[in-house]
Amino acid sequence: MPETIFEWAAFTGIIVFMLALDLFVFHRKAHEISVKEALIMSGVWIAVSLLFNLYLYFDLGSKLAAQFLAGYLIEKALSVDNIFVFVVIFSYFSVRPKYQHRILFWGIIGAIILRGMLIFAGVTLIHQFHWIIYLFGAFLIITGLKMAFTREEEIDPDPNKNPVLRFLNRQKIIPIIGFHEQGEFFVKQAGKRFATSMFVVLIVVETTDIMFALDSIPAILSITTDPFIVFSSNIFAILGLRALYFAVAGVMDIFYYLRYGLAFILAFVGAKMLISDLLYIPIGIALGVIAVILIFSIVLSIVRKRHKMFDAPAG
Repeated sequence: MPETIFEWAAFTGIIVFMLALDLFVFHRKAHEISVKEALIMSGVWIAVSLLFNLYLYFDLGSKLAAQFLAGYLIEKALSVDNIFVFVVIFSYFSVRPKYQHRILFWGIIGAIILRGMLIFAGVTLIHQFHWIIYLFGAFLIITGLKMAFTREEEIDPDPNKNPVLRFLNRQKIIPIIGFHEQGEFFVKQAGKRFATSMFVVLIVVETTDIMFALDSIPAILSITTDPFIVFSSNIFAILGLRALYFAVAGVMDIFYYLRYGLAFILAFVGAKMLISDLLYIPIGIALGVIAVILIFSIVLSIVRKRHKMFDAPAG
């Protein structure tokens, strides 16, 4: 691991600064985010990520910079499934659009902590027990096949079926009410503190993110087991997820073939893990394969959408 404390400090400083700017400047007051604002936000996060990638290129060399970019693309692509889940959850709980950003902001904070723990656990396991890499590879191939050949599973956001919320209710750690008119996670009534349904939504978002992390983190570990590269590329990708949600949530049906593209990517990186001891696939080739699959699936989806529009009967 050629990175030093300085690289970790630089990464942490950028993340803290951007999150503070997001929360205390651009979204100090809750408001509904327009598509234009979301596109600008998404562009800013992508630009910051690529600038950090450029910094890694000059500071740590082309190999680690390429690993960062490949990991970033994989996580960015796989995070698309999260957007479908956010739509379902917010619709189920009737969360007002102006409060959705707040839930996603704190959900991302929790995701950073949880994913950090999963990443370092995964890296440690691979370093201590090399055979684990074959399990990860097989898991990714199976996940890819399941994604390609089975219909998309509906996410049930019912809080009564969420294990974390059931535990909180059973242990009576904090009582939960349905009030969230002001967008607060906790309120006081008659001198007693209650969690609101906003907090319930936050817990549901957090626990579903763990499910997606079980796919995306092994996928990035197929590119590199350097904790800094895995963690930074993963975090930069999910930090831009909120903006991406508000930008494309309403047009997700356009990307019909993207799901199959993601399945191919998972199968590819899984196979890369399985044959890693027999055949080394250079990071440049892996990055090219991932980029081509993504571009092809997106272009094919757009072509399909245009054909459907022209073939639709008039009137």
